[in-house]
Amino acid sequence: MVSTSTTGVLVLLGAPLGNPEDASPRLRTELARADVIAAEDTRRLRRLLSELEVVPGAVITSYFEANEAGKTTALLERLHDGKRVAIITDGGMPSVSDPGFRLVKAAVDAGIPITCAPGASAVTTALALSGMPCDRFCFEGFAPRKDGERRRLFTELAEEKRTMVFFESPRRVTDTLRAMAAVFGDDRPAALCRELTKTHEEVRRGGLAALAEGAEADPPRGEITLVVSGWTGPAASEATPEAMAAAVAALEATGTDRKIAMKTVALRFGVSRRDVYEAVLKAD
Repeated sequence: MVSTSTTGVLVLLGAPLGNPEDASPRLRTELARADVIAAEDTRRLRRLLSELEVVPGAVITSYFEANEAGKTTALLERLHDGKRVAIITDGGMPSVSDPGFRLVKAAVDAGIPITCAPGASAVTTALALSGMPCDRFCFEGFAPRKDGERRRLFTELAEEKRTMVFFESPRRVTDTLRAMAAVFGDDRPAALCRELTKTHEEVRRGGLAALAEGAEADPPRGEITLVVSGWTGPAASEATPEAMAAAVAALEATGTDRKIAMKTVALRFGVSRRDVYEAVLKAD
């Protein structure tokens, strides 16, 4: 039975992270075929179109964090009118820490078909380059900007055994690494991946404290993905009173309440909170 529906199709386009040679043939096809292209940055889209030698016949409109809520209704109307609407971000997959989720959810609720032209992913690219286990991982997106919320998140993740992946901005990466080191431990293995697939691609590997020091001395630029090793369990030999007291002090220095700091340190070292409390009393 041939459908007589005039409903359009929403197409999610996986954009290259930086190197246009990573664009798939299907990305070129979908960009040329679309009736409407909603782009996170229309200037970057036009540059990509030029690099791919694609001449679109589509109406190009902006679709970014600040206007996403308002533009979703208009794009949904175009889909109801039978248009093929493509959404593309500056790099990677729409809706993954980028604009797109609202429109995808609205299309799902409206019963509108959705398809995807997959492409590069900063998450899996950084994972592969990190040298850490990739069989099980969790993606945490951007850490909260406020110190208290950020510390609470990391405390919740203190015993996460899977490799963790975060996005971060160059302006906040040093503070984030310091907060991670305070909660996860100075020596927790991590990788700072920046400008993936671009000319100045760089991967810095090491313990969290060392990466924080390096980021302060030589601030990384560009788009950053952090990969952090999962918790491997307490090391009993490291649970000395001096080490536990120092760990509590490091957390307190970041603004963490002493009770929360002692709980976090107890989890990290695999000891009771009483042991940590006694270590702190001794140090005081």
